[in-house]
Amino acid sequence: MNRHGNARIEVQDISVFFPLYHGSSRSLKKTVVAAASGRVAQDQSHRIVVQALRDLSFSLSSGDRLGLVGSNGAGKTTLLRVLAGIYEPVMGRMRVQGSVNALLDPNLGMNMDLTGRENIRLRGLYNGLSAADLRRLEEDVQEFAELGDFMELPVRIYSSGMVVRLGFALATAIRPQILLMDEWILAGDAVFMEKARVRLEDMVRGAEILVLSSHSAEIVHSWCSRVMWMKEGRVIADGPARAVLETYLGHPLPDLPESA
Repeated sequence: MNRHGNARIEVQDISVFFPLYHGSSRSLKKTVVAAASGRVAQDQSHRIVVQALRDLSFSLSSGDRLGLVGSNGAGKTTLLRVLAGIYEPVMGRMRVQGSVNALLDPNLGMNMDLTGRENIRLRGLYNGLSAADLRRLEEDVQEFAELGDFMELPVRIYSSGMVVRLGFALATAIRPQILLMDEWILAGDAVFMEKARVRLEDMVRGAEILVLSSHSAEIVHSWCSRVMWMKEGRVIADGPARAVLETYLGHPLPDLPESA
């Protein structure tokens, strides 16, 4: 792997707030949960907001492998979406240098009304591929996803498993400098994951920077050299993978393979 590239992520004092819109049971539940954890505040427009991320600062450079751990609602996925440019911080500064690929959601970046083939072409054009590279992308995704004639049909009629296969094939076909991953990518059926694992591990090794959110201590320990433990939108601990994982879990880890 090239560990001497120019990829870099710099995050300084970023915060992300989500407004709560009253009038639904879901909003009420969010308000109660957020109030209990001290995460409710008012923004400059006097709206009631949930503080999804609060005062985060860290930097990553080429060769870094960062794992994000914490319970549901800790802010891990929100942070990945900020790094991917999907959410914008309301406070603080962030700089991302290098090409980014975000494996955050099987539907991310797909138009459900277009066919599988049209979605492949759309992704290739977005990434500025030449006509020859676009043909190679089509062939690669078609061969891996094994969708047959469904490639010519709208994605909205696909089964959930077919959407995951197409999303995974598309997401892993274009190799980035910075790879952002949520654990959906590790949750396919056994037969699919066996086929996908080699492709995914090759992509992980090829990325200059990896940021991975997962509940699996084994996966985080084997793929990441550094871990951030998040809770209620803040960083509780940040350091070497084994030390932070053992603090988070509350017990020593068994002998596991070290990160590559």
